[in-house]
Amino acid sequence: MILDGKKIAAEIRAELREEIEALKAQGKRVPKLAVVLVGNNPASEIYVANKLKACAEVGMEAQKICYPMDISEQTLLNEIAKLNNDETIDGFIVQLPLPEHITETTILSAIDYRKDVDGLTPENVGRTVQGLPSIISATPRGIRELLARYNIQTAGKHVVVIGRSNIVGKPMAILLMQRPYLSLPGMSASALGDATVTICHSKTQDLAAICRTADIIIVAAGCPGLLTAEMVKEGAVVIDVGINRVDGKLVGDVDFESVAKKAAYISPVPGGVGPMTIVSLLQNTLQAYKLKFSV
Repeated sequence: MILDGKKIAAEIRAELREEIEALKAQGKRVPKLAVVLVGNNPASEIYVANKLKACAEVGMEAQKICYPMDISEQTLLNEIAKLNNDETIDGFIVQLPLPEHITETTILSAIDYRKDVDGLTPENVGRTVQGLPSIISATPRGIRELLARYNIQTAGKHVVVIGRSNIVGKPMAILLMQRPYLSLPGMSASALGDATVTICHSKTQDLAAICRTADIIIVAAGCPGLLTAEMVKEGAVVIDVGINRVDGKLVGDVDFESVAKKAAYISPVPGGVGPMTIVSLLQNTLQAYKLKFSV
């Protein structure tokens, strides 16, 4: 079965739109997201445009804030401080990647964790690790929501995560191994969590053998066609986070055609995790808004 992220994201947007309309009916202002873009990276421009479009679809305010490629790190830090103190903005993100002269971790660490709707600040990551209420990184949150909406349980399952990035691999592993007591606004109730997780990466030996033991495989390696049918057992669940361009075509990290014949569930690229990441950003913004106003 196809894990249709596009369809599920549309359902969640409808739910968010209804909730935001209710806020307006109560005379309250709607949540507002700001997106900071440094330079004019074409891919980043597309990602930002998609986020702004999604905000408009649910009735959420959005602001695009652009800075030149040669902005100094200190100037950008000063601008982030202003956003931290802007009461009209409930959440904001700094679109990655940043220019080489700017240190990514320095910028992310400067964001107020209560407005960190990308879930990448040390505070939010640490709170997630400890099972405390936090804003979860958008892609892992989207994957967890996708599993929940298709009623795919993770308790007692062996999950292999391929990739150890701070944005996907690490937080995904943490969420899946956690006890499922963590409840967040907007998240579906399910028995997600309590999984046995193996993290694999570029130095992992005999990746194929490890993958064949997995009930669920989440691939976020940035390597087109990495996961093939021989690496997947019958009836496994496969989540493809990869976004690669090959001969002008968008493809994932999974050899979709061959793996789909063996997998019980599989997410496509495009139309799988991508839409879920964007809608999770909106959920995180609403969550930040609710925490701010104790809604």
